[in-house]
Amino acid sequence: MKHLIDPTDLSVEEIDSILNLALDIIENKEKYSEVCKGKKLATLFFEPSTRTRLSFEAAMMELGGNVLGFSSADSSSATKGESVGDTIRVVGCYADIIAMRHPKEGAPMLGSMVSPVPIINAGDGGHNHPTQTLTDLLTIKREKGDLNNFTIGLCGDLKFGRTVHSLIKALSRYEGIKFILISPKELKVPDYIITEVFEKNNIDYREVTTMEEVMPELDIIYMTRVQKERFFNEADYVRLKDTYILDKSKLKNAKETLSIMHPLPRVNEISTELDDDPRAAYFRQALNGKFVRMALILTLLGVNV
Repeated sequence: MKHLIDPTDLSVEEIDSILNLALDIIENKEKYSEVCKGKKLATLFFEPSTRTRLSFEAAMMELGGNVLGFSSADSSSATKGESVGDTIRVVGCYADIIAMRHPKEGAPMLGSMVSPVPIINAGDGGHNHPTQTLTDLLTIKREKGDLNNFTIGLCGDLKFGRTVHSLIKALSRYEGIKFILISPKELKVPDYIITEVFEKNNIDYREVTTMEEVMPELDIIYMTRVQKERFFNEADYVRLKDTYILDKSKLKNAKETLSIMHPLPRVNEISTELDDDPRAAYFRQALNGKFVRMALILTLLGVNV
C-alpha cells in the first residue's frame, strides 16, 4: 500500500507514469468511466477548499466510484476531540482511499501511519500540496510539451505557499530548470528550501523583488496569493497583500509563449483583464487537476485498465 504525503514520495518515473495516464484519460474518457465502480473515496477536509475537494470528488465520480466525507472540521467528530488517528482508522473501515486536508503540518503523515487504506495529502498547513504539484506538472507538460529546460518565476507568497514548496521540490528533479523567486523579503522562500533543495542540488536560482525586472526571461510565471489565513498579524497581511498584481502592463516585455499559472483561488494578484489572454493557463490548470487526480486514484488503488 502506497500513500502520497510529499511530492518526493513519488519517483520521477512514477510521476511521469501518472502524468502519462492522465493524458490517456483526457484522450479516452469513456475507457475509464466505470473502472472504479464499487470503490469509495473519502474526502476528509478539516480546512475549507473548493477546487481540491470538488476535483477529487469529480475525479472519483468520473471513474464510476462513490464519494463520502466532510468539508470542514465543524462537521466531523474533531469537534468532540477525536484524534486524527482515530478518525482515519474509522473512515478507513468505510472507504477504499482517503484524500485529507488539514491545517496542521504533518497531520496527513500521522494519518498514514495508522490508515488501513491509501492516504492522499490534499494540503497540510503551509507544508505540502502534492496533488496540486501533479496538477502543475501536467499543466506544464501540456503547455510546454516537456518538463525540462525552462525558466519559471514563482511570485508572491513564497514563505507560506505550500503549492510553491511542493512544486520546487518536484521540479528540482528535472533537468535545466531555472528558478526565479519573486517576493518581498518578508515572504521569501524558507531557508530550508534554499539549503536542502537549491544549494544541495546545485540548482540555478535567484531572488528578486519585482516581476518587471525578470519578465523577459520567463517561460512560466506562477502567481500566488498572499494567504491571510497563514498570518498572525492582520497589519502585516494588509501591508503585503497587494504587493504583486499581474496585469497587461506587466506583460509588455513578456514572451508571447509565456504561460501564466496560478493554483487558485485568485484574489486580485492576476487582473481579470488577462483571463482571455491565450497565455493565461490557470483555468486550464484547474481542469488538469481533475484528470491528474483520476490518474492518481487509479495508481494508488492499483486499478489497471
